[in-house]
This record gives sequence, C-alpha cells and structure tokens, in this order.
Amino acid sequence: MLPVAILAGGLATRLRPLTETIPKALVKIKGEPFLGHQLRLLSRSGLERAVVCAGYRGAQIQEYAGDGRAFGLELDYVFDGPELLGTAGALRQALPVLGDCFFVLYGDSYLPCDYRAIQEAFLDSEKAGLMTVHRNEGRWDSSNVEFYQGRILAYDKFSRTDAMQHIDYGLGVFRRQPFASLPGGQPADLAMVYRDLLRHGELAAYEVSTRFYEIGSPEGIRELEEFLSP
Repeated sequence: MLPVAILAGGLATRLRPLTETIPKALVKIKGEPFLGHQLRLLSRSGLERAVVCAGYRGAQIQEYAGDGRAFGLELDYVFDGPELLGTAGALRQALPVLGDCFFVLYGDSYLPCDYRAIQEAFLDSEKAGLMTVHRNEGRWDSSNVEFYQGRILAYDKFSRTDAMQHIDYGLGVFRRQPFASLPGGQPADLAMVYRDLLRHGELAAYEVSTRFYEIGSPEGIRELEEFLSP
C-alpha cells in the first residue's frame, strides 16, 4: 500500500479552549487521543506507513505516537518550522519522505472506507490526483463538489451551487509532481492543487458510500464518539 500523509499542522482555533495546550490530533475521544483511533483505522485498512505533517505543538504528537509501532504502523514526521505552511505547503516539504505516490488525509478526519480500492482506482486512472467524494446533500457539511457519472465537474469550497450535491470526503491520492512544482517553504493550500488538477483534466474521482467523521467541532466529536461506541 502507498504511504499516507496526515495533515496535522493547523491551529485548531474552533476547538478552543480544548486546544490551547494540545494539538487537535491529541483531543481525547472516548478517553484516548484521537490520533490513536485514526492510526489504528489506517493499520486495519492495510496501510503500513504514515508521515505526520505537523505544525502547532507538533512535538507533542511525536511524543505520543513515537515510531508508530504501538498502532501497527511505521511513522515519520515532517515539521512546518517557524511559520505554518498550509496543507499543500506541508506536503511540498514532506516529498522527500513520501515518495512518488501517496494518500493524503486531514489530521482531524476518521474515514472508514476501502483504502485499497481507492488506491487501485487512482493507479488505474493514470492521473496526477484523485479526490474521494461522498453524496452529502448538505447533511454533514456544506456540499462543494458537482459530481456526475464518475467525474468531478466542479469543486469550490467557497462559491457553491445547487448542482453541488457531493462533498470532498477528505481522502486524496496524488503523484508528487503537483506539489514538487510549488515553491518550497511557502504557504499553499490543498484546495488550490485540487482545482488546478481539475482544470487540466488530471483529477480522477472515487465515490465513497460511507459517511465521514471529523473532530473539527464539538458536534463532530460527539458523532465520532457515538460511532465508536459498542
């Protein structure tokens, strides 16, 4: 399986005061830091190696997860440095340890999906990137993808239309080139990379039927705890 980059560098201001002294990845879910739940899910899904792209209080993440063996994974870390690099900027910095192709997910996302099938769809597409989408219809968050007959027709996190009934599920797969072309050490956003790939016909898509979970809000934390309860 391809390695996965976990984007865990944000300030998590929406969860203050929970995140005043810890990064979002270490917010407790059912008595355990969220990152532990996320890493075990990735291991159960067949992934073997993860790279944590850390920023805000990233040293605490490394201290908690270590080399990853306790969670069934091999873990590496890449740190933003004195200035936060944003989601795409962090991936640009992590390229030396990610290799030629890799998954990308957010450090606050719990995604129970078929990672192996998504990887196969990406490799079969021979495109530079793949976005997973979910038919959301405004339920879990604001829909931001127009998806029709297996293709993404439009994607925009800010200018949404009635035709957008799907949402970016939160898991992508990429070749290194879209990030290698970015200037090093400068902030950049993953949404910009997705839009550029779509514009150039280099963005494949995979529709996921199971809903996503996230801990970016108190409501999201409550829903994930309910999902993880026996």
